[in-house]
Amino acid sequence: MTTPSVLFICSRNAGKSQMAAALMDYVSDGKVTSYSAGTNPGASINQEAVASLADCGADMAQGEPKPIDPSLAASVDRVVILGTDAKPSFDPQVKVERWVTYEPSEDGITGAERMNMIRDEIADRVRSLFHELEK
Repeated sequence: MTTPSVLFICSRNAGKSQMAAALMDYVSDGKVTSYSAGTNPGASINQEAVASLADCGADMAQGEPKPIDPSLAASVDRVVILGTDAKPSFDPQVKVERWVTYEPSEDGITGAERMNMIRDEIADRVRSLFHELEK
């Protein structure tokens, strides 16, 4: 039996996709191999996201933004695109889904409160995906 794998993608690979990968590592306890990448990788990861994940026990402190590796995307069981900014294209056989998440800043919510809301929504989706992949 092979270990399921998932690639999380967002535009900068600085926040949401890094959070999703770290949360999958945390939630699955190694039962799912997770990766993250960006269509336009930033220079560093979002430190508010690092702090928010640390608050719940997950760790993305060693993450570094990186571009999409097409061979990796073709080899994982699932590609999850977070948000609407990233618009990668893949061969039709690649199983892709998009998670459009709520953006609290549109309602004036900023800082740690914003990041915790984003973390919690992504964590819920990651847990659901983990349960789907472990079947």
